[in-house]
Amino acid sequence: MAQKIVVALGGNALQSGNGPATAEAQLEVVKNTCERIAEIVESGYEVGVVHGNGPQVGRILLASETAKDVTPAMPFDVCGAMSQGYIGYHLQQALKFALKKRNIEKPVVTLATQVVVDAKDPGFVNPTKPIGPFYGEEEAKAIAEEKGYTMKEDAGRGWRRVVASPIPQKIVEIDSVKALWDSTIVITCGGGGIPVIEKEDGSLEGVAAVIDKDFAAELLAEMMEVDTLMILTEVEKVAINFNKPDQQNLDHMTLEEAEKHCEDGQFAPGSMLPKVKAAMKFVTAFPEKKAIITSLDKAIDALNGKTGTVVTFK
Repeated sequence: MAQKIVVALGGNALQSGNGPATAEAQLEVVKNTCERIAEIVESGYEVGVVHGNGPQVGRILLASETAKDVTPAMPFDVCGAMSQGYIGYHLQQALKFALKKRNIEKPVVTLATQVVVDAKDPGFVNPTKPIGPFYGEEEAKAIAEEKGYTMKEDAGRGWRRVVASPIPQKIVEIDSVKALWDSTIVITCGGGGIPVIEKEDGSLEGVAAVIDKDFAAELLAEMMEVDTLMILTEVEKVAINFNKPDQQNLDHMTLEEAEKHCEDGQFAPGSMLPKVKAAMKFVTAFPEKKAIITSLDKAIDALNGKTGTVVTFK
C-alpha cells in the first residue's frame, strides 16, 4: 500500500529571491518545483500539496489598494482566495506536465479551501506572519506610519508587513480532499487556506489574516492520517545557532529536543519556528510517524533517509 505524504512548499518553491516578482518568473520556478514533486509521486507516494502565499497575497493586496481610486479594493480574505487560484493554476499546469513526462497519468486539481480559525485567537492581537515585499528599515517605518501597518524585521532579510496568523482549527473542504485523494493529486489549503470564522448562525465569514501554511499542512496531515509530513524550505537541515560560527545542522530531533530548542529561541518566529512547531504537532498526534524538514532539491534524498532533519516523538 502506497505511503501517504503531505508536502508543504515554502516560498522558494514558488518564487526566486533573485528574479522579478512576475507571474511569468513564478511559473519558471514552479516548473522546477513540480519536477521534484513528480519525482516523489514516481517513487510511489500518494501526495497532497500545500503551498504558501506570503509574497503573492501581499502583492495582490498592494495592487488592489493602489488601484482603489479606480476600482474598489478587495478584502484580505478575497486576496487570499485569488492567490490560491493563480498559484494553484501554475502548480497544476506544471505538475501535470512533469508527470506526463514520466508517463504518469494522474489528475491534478486545485481546491479553493477555507480553513476555520478562532475569532479570539491571540494571533489577531500580535501579528507575526510576513507578507508582501521586503523593504529597508526607513521605508518600512514610513509605510507603517502612513498606512498603519505592523512592520517587522524578517530573519535578517529586510522589513516586511506582518498580519495576524491564527492557528487553523478545521479544514472546511476536508471531505472533498478525502474523496479525491486516492485518484487525484490535490493542491489544497493554499496559503494556509482562506481564513474564516464560524458565526453563531452556522455561516462562515472571511477574516483579515494569513494562516501559516506549515500549520495548515500539519492539520491536513492529521486529518488525512498520512505517514509523513514533509516541509520543504530553503535549507537542507534545521540548524541551531543559525548563521553563527558554531552553527550545528541537525539530522534528527526528538519532540523533547525540539521543545528545548524552541524554548531557547533557536528558531526565527516568521521562518523556521512554525516549521518545527508544525512537525512537533504532527508527531505528538502520531507518535509512531515522522516529519521531515529539508530543501526542495533534497526531498527524495530525505525521504530515503540520506539527509534532512527528521522529527520524531522519541
